[in-house]
Amino acid sequence: MKWFGNRAKVAPGLPIADNVPKHIAIIMDGNGRWAKKRGLPRIAGHHAGMKTVKKITIAADRIGVDVLTMYAFSTENWKRPREEVDFLMKLPQEFLSIELDELIEKNVQVRMTGWREELPEHTLRAVEQAVEKTKHNTGLILNFALNYGSRKEMIDGIKAMMADVQRGSLDPNAIDERLFDSYLQTAGLPDPDLLIRTSGELRLSNFMLWQLAYSEFWFTEKYWPEFSEEMFYDAVREYQRRARRYGGL
Repeated sequence: MKWFGNRAKVAPGLPIADNVPKHIAIIMDGNGRWAKKRGLPRIAGHHAGMKTVKKITIAADRIGVDVLTMYAFSTENWKRPREEVDFLMKLPQEFLSIELDELIEKNVQVRMTGWREELPEHTLRAVEQAVEKTKHNTGLILNFALNYGSRKEMIDGIKAMMADVQRGSLDPNAIDERLFDSYLQTAGLPDPDLLIRTSGELRLSNFMLWQLAYSEFWFTEKYWPEFSEEMFYDAVREYQRRARRYGGL
């Protein structure tokens, strides 16, 4: 069975085609708790969560989302037990080895937001191969936030701007929000219109603190491995019912 249908073709029960969020960001939370609830090791939850990534990527492409950012591994996640971290670092390799050919076929562009330096060689090799092979694709952007933390991202951006000021290539008076955007890891991507977080947690966990300034938030008690396409569409439909005023009336 192929992943993808026709983009922006709306079937009964799907969200309104002309008001779909351009960029949806997802904090995929609750894999370990899903596994524990079933008497399984935490790594079983992460493996189940990988299957949900596929389902939701299909769902996003089906309704015409332009960018789907998945928070896969944070800079704080290195504090977890070594066995769990090692398993998490194998998931991108496993996922892409299975799905990359169809991602290419369906015009999906894979990107990574985060720091490559700390990643194991096998993880980095798999991600960079996917990025390289899909870089000219013009369909859905599937952006993995991997070894990513928003505070570090902003501090690194400020340091880079300071260096440019010291070199004389940047006038401090020219610094504004748009310029700062260009120094962030997400440069070139629109800010998320909608943030989804699973597992009942109501916090951002150091994820896209700058970019989410005016995003709509949608939370669910469901754990990520049990998050379904219909729940995803529920979140989009809720987004479509809200009025985005950006501080105005």
